[in-house]
Order: sequence, then C-alpha cells, then structure tokens
Amino acid sequence: MKYILAAFPELLPFLKVTFFVMGLAVLFGTFLGLLLAFAKMGKNKYLRIFANGYTTIMRCTPSIVLLFLVYYGVPAFSEALFGLNLQDIHTGVYVVITFTLQFAAMMSEVLRSAIESIDHGQYEAAVSVGLTPLQAYFRIVFPQAFVVALPNFGNGLIAILQEGALAYTIGFVDIVGKANLIIASNYGTHTLEVFIALAIIYWILAIVIEKIFALLEQFFSKGSRLFKTS
Repeated sequence: MKYILAAFPELLPFLKVTFFVMGLAVLFGTFLGLLLAFAKMGKNKYLRIFANGYTTIMRCTPSIVLLFLVYYGVPAFSEALFGLNLQDIHTGVYVVITFTLQFAAMMSEVLRSAIESIDHGQYEAAVSVGLTPLQAYFRIVFPQAFVVALPNFGNGLIAILQEGALAYTIGFVDIVGKANLIIASNYGTHTLEVFIALAIIYWILAIVIEKIFALLEQFFSKGSRLFKTS
C-alpha cells in the first residue's frame, strides 16, 4: 500500500502534460469535426465522399497504428516531398496531430447527428424573419444541438483521455510515460503498485468528467426546454 501512495506524488505533476495534449486535441478535433460534419450534410458530392471516407478510415485504424503512422509518416513525407527535416520536432506535436485526427472523426458524427436532430423548420423560420444562415445556426440551431451533443462529447473526452495513454510508446512523457520511467528506475520492481496508482487516477478522472457532463446536460436541458416553449 505504501508504494501505491508513494507513486501519486510522482505521477500527479505530469497530469498537466496529459491535460495539455488532450485539450489541444479536443480543441482542434472539435473544429475539424465541425467542418467534416458540414461536409457530410452539404450538397457537394465530393466533400461528402471525402468526409465519410475520412471517418471510416479513422474508425478502422487502431489508435496505436495511427500514432506510429503519424510519428514516422509525417517526417518521412515532409522530407521526401518538401525537403523538410522534422526529426527534431517534439513528440508531443505528433501526439496532438494523432488524437486531433481521431477526435475529429468521432466528433463529426456526434455533431452531424446533433445538428440533424434539430427540426429544420426552426432554421427556415429564423431565415424567413431576416436572420442570415450563419446567425440562424449560431442563435437557433447550435444552442439546441449543443445540448444533444453533450453526452457523446463527454464520452469522447473520456475516450481520448484513455487513448492518449498510448503516447508513451513514442517516447512522450506524460503521466503514463512517467509511470514507465518510475518502473524502469526501480528495475521493474513494484510495477503493479505503480499501475494501480495510475489506474486510480484514470478512474477518478473518468468519473469526474462523467459527472461534470451529466450536470452540464441537466443545466442546459432546462434552458433548452425554456427556449422551445418561449
């Protein structure tokens, strides 16, 4: 038990690295996912094919395979096509790229289904009273779609937090990477205790995220009901 407790002070400072990488991946991935969602709902046949194909490919590619493809592929292609040497770029960049691509595929479906769940008549009514299409989306469609998307967005956050644990495989030192360094410095002893401490941290984080999004959904659902009845 004492080895489990002793592991926490060494692991917890590296949570900020995990959060930073996850935050960037979620930010960029949500933006890219929104673009993909509109491409899927748009009238352009080629953009629809591209967006749907992208989502299918990302779904069929294991996270660790995608991570290695990005880590080894980006420098190789950049040097072959543009003569750029990217060997000195921090491994965190490749981690962010990988999980941005993965999160975008997930969010494209979440956002598409959320937007399509809103009655299109509300959008048409907003445009008919003088709002621009962009204003109609931001004032009418997006606030309601946001509530619909919240549960799946929370699940996506938990998923990307868990998948991000694979980043240590390319030498990135986040909380999982630190756990492996601790084990290596102890010559492989107390491995179970270190990973139990790591598991406890991930359990707590997942539960906290789940509870926060449940409260957000409850809070915004009230506003959404008031919005519909007004």
